[in-house]
Amino acid sequence: EASPEKPDHDHDEDDDDVQEGRGERWASADPRTQKSAGAPKAAKKAEGGKRLQRLGNQNRLIATVGDAAVAPPARADPSGQLVGVACVAAAAGAAIGSFVQKKVGGTGKAKAEEPLGVPLALPSTTAIPKDSESLAENIGYHSKYTAGGLPLRFTLPQAYQATAESVSERLLERWDTTFNSFETENPKMAYYLSMEYLHGRTLSNAVNNIGLQGEYKDALLKFGHKLEEVESEEKDAGLGNGGLGRLASCFLDSCATLDLPVWGYGLRYKYGLFKQRIEGGLQHEVAEDWLDLSNPWEIRRDLVKYPVKFSGTVENGEWIPGDVIEATAYDLPIPGYGTTNTISLRLWNVEAESSRFDLKSFNDGSHLVAHKSQIKAEDLCSVLYPGDDTDEGKELRLRQQYFLCSASMQDIVATFKRRQLAQVGRINWQSFPEKVSVQMNDTHPALSAPELMRILMDMEGLDWKSAWKIVQKTCNYTNHTILPEALEAWNLDAMESLLPRHVEIITRMDKEFRSSVRRASGESAEDHSARVENMAILKNVDPVTLRKPEPKGVKVGAKLSAAAVVEEEEPLPDPVVRMANMSVISAARVNGVAAIHTEIVKAETFNDFYKMWPEKFQNKTNGVTPRRWLAWCNPALSAVITKWLGTEAWIQDLTLLKGLEKHAQDPELMREWGEAKMEMKVRLAQYVKEKTGYVVPLSSMFDTQIKRIHEYKRQLLNIMAVAYRYKQIKQMSPLERKEVVPKVVMIGGKAFATYVQAKRIVQLIVAVAKTVNNDKEVGDLLKVVFIPNYNVSVAEVLIPGTDLCQQISTAGMEASGTSNMKFMMNGALTIGTLDGANVEIREEAGEEHFFLFGATEPEIPGIRADRAAGKFVPHPKFSETMDYIKSGVFGESFQELLGSLEGNEGFGRGDYFCVGHDFASYVDELDAVDEHWRDQDKWVTSSIINTANSGKFSSDRTIDQYAKEIWGVKPNSAK
Repeated sequence: EASPEKPDHDHDEDDDDVQEGRGERWASADPRTQKSAGAPKAAKKAEGGKRLQRLGNQNRLIATVGDAAVAPPARADPSGQLVGVACVAAAAGAAIGSFVQKKVGGTGKAKAEEPLGVPLALPSTTAIPKDSESLAENIGYHSKYTAGGLPLRFTLPQAYQATAESVSERLLERWDTTFNSFETENPKMAYYLSMEYLHGRTLSNAVNNIGLQGEYKDALLKFGHKLEEVESEEKDAGLGNGGLGRLASCFLDSCATLDLPVWGYGLRYKYGLFKQRIEGGLQHEVAEDWLDLSNPWEIRRDLVKYPVKFSGTVENGEWIPGDVIEATAYDLPIPGYGTTNTISLRLWNVEAESSRFDLKSFNDGSHLVAHKSQIKAEDLCSVLYPGDDTDEGKELRLRQQYFLCSASMQDIVATFKRRQLAQVGRINWQSFPEKVSVQMNDTHPALSAPELMRILMDMEGLDWKSAWKIVQKTCNYTNHTILPEALEAWNLDAMESLLPRHVEIITRMDKEFRSSVRRASGESAEDHSARVENMAILKNVDPVTLRKPEPKGVKVGAKLSAAAVVEEEEPLPDPVVRMANMSVISAARVNGVAAIHTEIVKAETFNDFYKMWPEKFQNKTNGVTPRRWLAWCNPALSAVITKWLGTEAWIQDLTLLKGLEKHAQDPELMREWGEAKMEMKVRLAQYVKEKTGYVVPLSSMFDTQIKRIHEYKRQLLNIMAVAYRYKQIKQMSPLERKEVVPKVVMIGGKAFATYVQAKRIVQLIVAVAKTVNNDKEVGDLLKVVFIPNYNVSVAEVLIPGTDLCQQISTAGMEASGTSNMKFMMNGALTIGTLDGANVEIREEAGEEHFFLFGATEPEIPGIRADRAAGKFVPHPKFSETMDYIKSGVFGESFQELLGSLEGNEGFGRGDYFCVGHDFASYVDELDAVDEHWRDQDKWVTSSIINTANSGKFSSDRTIDQYAKEIWGVKPNSAK
């Protein structure tokens, strides 16, 4: 396919001056001349043209690496140049509506013939009115001119769009100020690359973070709408799946709040992962519809575009692509709390370029053929984690990962160059790590390292040694899992077909790494070779050629002759690129996300690397933002906390919650605490009825497990214990039932579309719920609810209303978890294993306020070995429950699901996740939970103590550690 032509941008003659091979168009190299998209064109031309005239006589800029001059290589193919105007379009936003200009009496209004000052030709953050009367007028303006509503009507959807546009203006004020601060002060920046972000609804978080929640509430009341109802009209952004995305969004919130110069990068998925529906007792997946209507929070940067190359050939070190897809930037504002600082989440999208439309085929009647090239390009940003059971699915995932890495690294390099030229007048590449830190969130962005190598060598003219030194000082890697299937390994041939230049770079990275690993004292040659193979980037390759070994036939027979028989060998495994190993080798710092997880990473997953580079490895226990996950989602409890602490400062300094502990047994606080918890339970019960039709009794213990469905997270263990409890209640006499603690068990989460066993777990949960909830004999003693389509907004209702949370993964398999932290902040007690952050939660809350069960991480290998040896003897409670479910009491036998818990070993057999081993311990500890619940004063005190000791788990603490100990960035408060 032909490379797409550069888009025909709206530009003047002076705009045609392109710095050859520099990775961007320069509309201006001086940030003082930058304009937003809404700045008058004449002013932009006047000032930008002057700067371009000064640069016009330079055919090529000279960069330096240390004292050595570097001339960027000439680009024979114009399509190799970037088409983005990073220095103009990266400046935040478009000018706000004429209504606001009128409200401030022309303040900041620019004349076309005069150059505009920095930050932008916009009213300052203090000039735009923020009282409820002015906001109501502003909402009315947007209702008429931007919300697309019908005349003389103001429905909830229209109210949401108008309010969102109004709030967006306030964010743009802060956004522009923040970006100008970055441009003029040129601080070191950290860039967070992640395939996922799950930030939920923007409106509710934004109005609270910028301190205008009360004003907007009053403004909307003038139109007869409640702010909460308007907020509920917003759909969650379909940009993530699970904890990885929720963590990334928490981190950006904390970066903004702490005034840190950080940007996030991701992809703009049109259809998200999927929307989950439960029909006929089964999970069904349909496309997310979050972009079906306009998204008022994003700004499309038409001038921030980068070409991303695929396939083709490499000739004399130059990559001649077979296809070039243009990445277009969409920016989302991330406002900090109590600060002007508003940073960006930049999402890359693929637009339907006209150059990809085959007009001839269309006119010939081949309409689908005409769109084929456009469709293939747009597939890149259609779905998060497309199914990878096919080669096509695997290729699409790899294309997505590279698309993110390439566009982001090109943008990062362009930003560095722009600021270098503006500040010092030349580019010193040696200073790149002093200005840039890249955080790879798991292995999905691992191609950032070889992509940065490609840019530095092929586009900027650096030699290998200089480029590699920069990469190893710039990139950092967060490991989120020790699961083998999540430590990505891509087929080498497939990668070479898609990214031929990168395979050359990766092969050299591997070769040089292998040669750098020296034999340790007393290490045999065989052990050394095995250690190198374990650490190498390329696996299943000849250690000399680094290609797939040639098969060797073994000849058999007494005599060798032409008729000799050749015994066929087992086919050799395909060579693969191990992305985790490449990330460790490329990174300056490698971190785990909980204390126990980091120890496993050092002792097992990357032990050879740890022995070689112990200084690389750190722990950064995860955290969650206390704004969204306590202050905003739980207003009832937040009010109690503020009253008893006498300040709202805890919203920014969560360690202040410790002050609640001395009041934990105060009857007045206990009463208010219980009332606040009940208020949130009422809200949750209403939600459950609305979404499922089930009515749940408020006096029951609300027991919740919410996370993506996976065998290691052991939702199966949970629902089997529910089945056991149901059976026990059924067998009780009426007198015995009076002693039963009423319980509502809620489970929510999505099973990946191709993960069959996970979908069977969902099926069992739904079947148990249907049977139990319709059993009049059991009544309100037990209710079971599967919460459909679990997402951030659902969690904001579930977590505040929960009494007990389930964190029951197999010990050693959950890297950290973050829902456990959210539940703790909101006063829920935890039943769990010593896994992930549970270990630290138990340490902070105290053993008496945490319900512990199950095998520990060091015990798990022995348990599996005993199982494989046939030594496992199931506990009678486990056998009883297995037989009960198999009897068909819940509609069918679920043999295929339960079969994974049977047998001694083999794929899908042998109970790898130790459900059978931990079952008896689990149900016994649930009895201890019931006993604790019976003493409500004791339970409420434990709830208060959990919240009081949750301060460690603020993402503000985590990000502060990243900033100081990994990134080396400092606060840069926007003035």
